[in-house]
Amino acid sequence: MRDVDDLRLFHTGEHICGYWPERIARDLVLDPRDPRLLQVYPRALGWGFRRSGDIVYRPHCPNCQACVAVRIPVDEFTPNRSQRRCLARNADVEERVLPAKRNDERFALYRRYLGARHIGGGMDDHGATEFDQFLIGSWSQGRFLELRLHGRLIAVAVTDLADAALSAVYTFYDPDEAARSLGTLAILRQIEWARRDGRRHLYLGYWIDGHAKMDYKRNFHPLESFDGRKWVRDRA
Repeated sequence: MRDVDDLRLFHTGEHICGYWPERIARDLVLDPRDPRLLQVYPRALGWGFRRSGDIVYRPHCPNCQACVAVRIPVDEFTPNRSQRRCLARNADVEERVLPAKRNDERFALYRRYLGARHIGGGMDDHGATEFDQFLIGSWSQGRFLELRLHGRLIAVAVTDLADAALSAVYTFYDPDEAARSLGTLAILRQIEWARRDGRRHLYLGYWIDGHAKMDYKRNFHPLESFDGRKWVRDRA
């Protein structure tokens, strides 16, 4: 740890919580100007941090601990019946792992997804610049896991590579294909990818008990959660 003993962390100012609008949030952020961020990032995942663009952060709210970092130990994961049905239903969906870059096809899908899923949420006006800043950044070793149906792009899972893990950053998909449970499929395909590569974990970001958009993460078992000091099995 000596090489990061002088790593600086900052508190953000108070802001409206992105999950519970009636709550006030703050984040703990690694120094975004530190040239070692790429080196430190895999460790930061193990400390409960997450990446958004060039920012590596962890919620650090004064009166709330609802956001819990979670990860899947991929070698121990077995899909449940619903997840097996999802895999079978999407057996015709092909995948490709490609460099994280914006193109017209991906950007159009992203805009359609935001227009259907995030109306009035502050993201529905994202343009090309916001796409690059949010999903790619300047230093990360990200990949786009593309899911295609008969050649047509239907989903993109933005995924970071770490030393012994993958981190699921964000997934966007065709809102007209909601019956295929593409969010779940993306996680299942990322688990398979991590297993093929010999990686130990797939980080899923934050689970929030009782939040409709985040509660799906507890359907993946075994699941490990970070309690602020160590990773605990199946807390969620």
